[in-house]
This record gives sequence, structure tokens and C-alpha cells, in this order.
Amino acid sequence: MIEPLNNAQIRKFKAAAQLLEPMLKVGKSGLSEGFIRTVDDALKLHELVKIKFVDFKDQKKELAPELAEKTGSHLIMRVGNVMVLHRPRPSAETAVEPPPAL
Repeated sequence: MIEPLNNAQIRKFKAAAQLLEPMLKVGKSGLSEGFIRTVDDALKLHELVKIKFVDFKDQKKELAPELAEKTGSHLIMRVGNVMVLHRPRPSAETAVEPPPAL
């Protein structure tokens, strides 16, 4: 479970998201397992990801929080056909270290 964000953090992420172009697009396959993995990978690299609804525009109100839940991220905002997700990178202390090579 990730920590809830305070209002100052949400404002900061909204401001940063204004400068981003949509990185991913929800297309014909919707929230497929492959798309969810892609969003998860993008969050690992970028923390803040902007996603555009190309298809399923009429279901975006339901799909946006569902995608946030499935990726373990915060839904920062949903405006028009665009949503922004945020998930903090794991800190160095909590990251799982690979076993040492023998």
C-alpha cells in the first residue's frame, strides 16, 4: 500500500503533468494485462505518467481509478480524455537487493 499524498504534493504533480505529453494511449484492447504491465514499467522509470484515452472514452471515469489500483499508483488527475498517474520509486533501503553471486 502506498502512502496517501497531501494537497501540496498533488498540486506539485499536477503542475509537472501540465508539461508532459501523453506517454501511453488506451486503445482498442482497453486495460489488457499487457497494457497494465506497460503502465507499470513506465511508472518504474518515470514516476509520473500521462495517459490518453483514444478508445473507451465513455468509460474513462471507471477505468482511470481501476488502472491506478491495478498499478499501485495514485490517480493525480483526470481531465478530458487524459489521466495522470504517480507512483514513487522505491527508496534504496526498501528496494530488494539481488542475492550475491557466488
